[in-house]
Amino acid sequence: MTAQTQTRKPIRASRIAIYAALFLAAAFYLLPVYVLFITGMKSFQEVNLSRMWDLPSGFHFDSYITAWFGSEKESITGLAGNFMNSIYLAIPATLFSAVLGSLNGYVLAKWKFRGSNILFPLMLFGMFIPYQSILIPLVQVLKNMSLYGSIQGLIFVHVVYGIPITTLIFRNYFAEIPTELIEAAKIDGAGILGIYRHILFPISMPGFVVVMIWQFQSIWNDFLFGVIVTSRPTVQPMTVALNNMAGSYVVQWNVQMAGALIAALPTLLVFIFLGRYFMRGLLAGSLKG
Repeated sequence: MTAQTQTRKPIRASRIAIYAALFLAAAFYLLPVYVLFITGMKSFQEVNLSRMWDLPSGFHFDSYITAWFGSEKESITGLAGNFMNSIYLAIPATLFSAVLGSLNGYVLAKWKFRGSNILFPLMLFGMFIPYQSILIPLVQVLKNMSLYGSIQGLIFVHVVYGIPITTLIFRNYFAEIPTELIEAAKIDGAGILGIYRHILFPISMPGFVVVMIWQFQSIWNDFLFGVIVTSRPTVQPMTVALNNMAGSYVVQWNVQMAGALIAALPTLLVFIFLGRYFMRGLLAGSLKG
């Protein structure tokens, strides 16, 4: 047996152990998705806490259809209409907060001015303010702006609350870019917006990927602002509609679980298909510092 063969065996065994540990970790974290899926496949009579791990008697999609379209007979309002409300909310709020965060990060990282070292910590302080502590003044401000009870008001709230984290990510990302690149652009006559548009914006796509994925999942999964800011079911996001599906006396857990899986599906798909870009963006330096 050669020395090369002897060194291969421990390496192969260690790889098997690593993959086995990763498989077990993935299976553990996917258990909630498994419970959601199989419970949504069951009828109301099959749902039982002691048999929650059991497979359904068959592949029945009635609960998913009811969760999506609703049922007048069972007084259940579906999620179909509120799904578009979440789309109208999450996409603009994600884009606006990402652009504002990139501009703030660019200025704070490459255009130092008097008071910038004080302004940046003050902006970050917004990340640590509990949502519950500002609900009353938030509602008053939105009423004065004629935005209370609307999707536009909810977009405004998420954009403002997203500025601290997006600014932090982009500021640390732009800090890794050589200052000589900015100086060379200044010598060529580029201004503050020209440098951002032609130089920093094209090379900041990894940072945008991280920020947009982060913001999209945070906005899509939000419940507190959705239930406080929106006053009518027709403009409420999907998470609030999911909560409203629960009956006053009897909760149809199969329909609730099916609705929960439908509501979580967009963010799951985002991380499944864009997760590799999210990790590349993190490794590119967007969260360094």
